[in-house]
Amino acid sequence: MLSRTNFIAILILSAFLLSTAYAEESSMKCEAGKCSSGSTSPTTTSNRKKVPEKKTPSAEKKKTSKGPTDQKNDQIKATVKQLFNVNTIQVKKVSTAQEQVNYGYIVAQDSRMVDVVTKFDGFIEKLYADTRYDYFEKGEALAKVYSPEIYQAKQDYLNSLNYNAKTSMPQMLKSAKLKLELLGVCQKEIEEIRKQRKANAYTTVFAPVSGWIFEKNVNQGSSFNTKKRLFQIVNLDKVWMDAKLFQNELETVDQLEHFMVKAKGIKKTYRAQTSLLYPMLDPKEATVTLRLTIDNELQELKPGMYAKLHASGPSQSRLVIPRTAAMRKNGLWYAFLATEFQGEYEPVQIKVKPLDTKHFEVLSGLKEDEMIVNNALFMMDSDAQINGIY
Repeated sequence: MLSRTNFIAILILSAFLLSTAYAEESSMKCEAGKCSSGSTSPTTTSNRKKVPEKKTPSAEKKKTSKGPTDQKNDQIKATVKQLFNVNTIQVKKVSTAQEQVNYGYIVAQDSRMVDVVTKFDGFIEKLYADTRYDYFEKGEALAKVYSPEIYQAKQDYLNSLNYNAKTSMPQMLKSAKLKLELLGVCQKEIEEIRKQRKANAYTTVFAPVSGWIFEKNVNQGSSFNTKKRLFQIVNLDKVWMDAKLFQNELETVDQLEHFMVKAKGIKKTYRAQTSLLYPMLDPKEATVTLRLTIDNELQELKPGMYAKLHASGPSQSRLVIPRTAAMRKNGLWYAFLATEFQGEYEPVQIKVKPLDTKHFEVLSGLKEDEMIVNNALFMMDSDAQINGIY
């Protein structure tokens, strides 16, 4: 039998072997990543890699975008956040005048277009106005003509003069002279008959006004009658501009006060005055014609010239923004308003109307001194659509 001392020694050795085996098994489990204890070894921690959490596009969109919000139920407004360089501008009031630009043509005034006709039949003996678009002064000879009717009237007047010298017949003399005047014979020719006591077979047709020969319907040796227009003379000391206005501009045409006309090829700018607003629209172009009167003493403006009209109204204080700061979308106008958080912008609906070629007048949606985006509106709009803000 074993002694008590040997038995105790055997128990101590067995316990030592069991503890050693358990320690080796625990070490092997920790190295395999199956350690169940609360602590991990430094070696195991450094060799493990963290696997990133996979995010689906829908999950990411849910975290970054809130979708359309109801202002009555949700006080948090949807915004667009941009990290690129955004140029902002301040909404401000300026004292300016409403301006608009229209286009049209220079035309001759109807009252300055004169037809040259005769009150008698005859033949062209000598044609002085033999070229169209020649300029003639008032009273300058256009043609020398022969008319049997005029020659007979001259003879009657001459006989009245001779008869009145012998026997006083003032009424007969007056009647003969009046006939020549009514037929269009000038006072100079009538006076020559009285002085020279001789009737010339030919008579002269003079220019009734100063102007350009726009139309010539006779040649050397032509015959004519009372129904034929010999010439048309156009005076260009004053001309019209017929400017085309769109239908939506009719509501502001009464507010315009100053009109300046500029024609291509001419350095001078002309001041114009409104003359007539046509009472009907052109159905093909949906435009209405505004007629303006222009002084053209140098006659640089010619009928048919294409011209630009700059019109402006009275100066007054208006809330304005640049045209580059407004975006039109689905028939509505929007601007991107800077929020209290840097880099975040809120799309707001606005109402504007054109003020001039570079600015809009703000009717509603913005207040003075607010900051809005003045560039990158396309990127703002794309980001807002992606995030479902509008």
